[in-house]
Amino acid sequence: LQGIFVLGLPYALLHSGYSGLLLIVLAAALCCYTGKILIACLYEENEDGQLIRVRDTYEDIANACCKKLSPSLGGVVVNVTQVVELIMTCILYLVASGNLLSHSFPYVPVTEKTWSVIAFVTLLPCIFIRTLKIVSKLSQLCSLVHFVIIFVVITYCLTQMHQWSWAKFRLSLEFEDFLVSIGVIIFSYTSQIFLPTLEGNMKNPGEFRCMLNWTHFFACILKTTFALTAFLTWGEKTKEVITDNLPSFLGTLVNLCLLTKALLSYPLPFFAATEIVYSCISKDNHSNYRSPLLALTVRGSFLLLTLLMAMFTPHFALLMGLSGSVTGAAMTFLLPSLFHLKLKWKKLSFLEKYADISVFILGFLCSLAGIVCSIKGLLEVFG
Repeated sequence: LQGIFVLGLPYALLHSGYSGLLLIVLAAALCCYTGKILIACLYEENEDGQLIRVRDTYEDIANACCKKLSPSLGGVVVNVTQVVELIMTCILYLVASGNLLSHSFPYVPVTEKTWSVIAFVTLLPCIFIRTLKIVSKLSQLCSLVHFVIIFVVITYCLTQMHQWSWAKFRLSLEFEDFLVSIGVIIFSYTSQIFLPTLEGNMKNPGEFRCMLNWTHFFACILKTTFALTAFLTWGEKTKEVITDNLPSFLGTLVNLCLLTKALLSYPLPFFAATEIVYSCISKDNHSNYRSPLLALTVRGSFLLLTLLMAMFTPHFALLMGLSGSVTGAAMTFLLPSLFHLKLKWKKLSFLEKYADISVFILGFLCSLAGIVCSIKGLLEVFG
């Protein structure tokens, strides 16, 4: 998902100007912070003052916060939100794959939807993925392809340094365009859904905070460099997906790399979504949870669902924006800050409480603005 959003960062700078550079840094700091407080909610102090991991998942945190209302209400809300966001992400990868194949081979008489079906066939082995190890290896390959894409674009931009000009940055901004830029920048950093599982699988969980600091720091440097060099190269001609600005021979190469990245990225949200469903099923029937037939059925159903929605959902981009404004902001800003305040209120300092409340308000405003813009777009489309 990171690569898809990163390619839109130069376009975000086009509409946000100098403030966009500040937003890239601010978004990295905020997402790093909410990642830390989310993981802090997994731990409680014992009688000796030592931190003990008493919760394992986002769902456990939600249930702990809502136990007075209902033992499982919070977990249900979080699980539904997570599954919706993960499934929509999988669908986005399928739609992107069809689009990339269509642009890479424009002379082949095949529709974009047919290309999506062809991409779907290559993803059928996902139904046999049972462990995070396989997913992690695919993610490593995905990261390698991602750096190849960034390297190609930045290298080309550096060859055009003679035409760079800081005058290309806007000083005046249009409010709606600025909101779009905020969404692109913030959601290029989101990863909170995966953090509890990631931290739980680390050999040394004590290094999690350090890992989070360094990954967000380097992500911020990389994204700022990429967005800045690309925008300075094309200025007002910057397109929504920056690879569309590249010469045709480079554009085809990068599109094929993006296709590879999209296909390699699909297993992570797919695996995470099916694991959430498995955990829910296991609470009711432990024997069925271990059934290979049930596992294949659930994974196969999820695969088919993503294909059908990619094929038949009209105006998917707008619906994705609406879903992302609700689920993305909730999982990244609203819930982590709310849960942290609820579980740690008595132990938080004034500044920590102020920070959590500020993040919650900011997340709410971003979500509300995204919802309004998406609904407005849908109303315009449907007449």
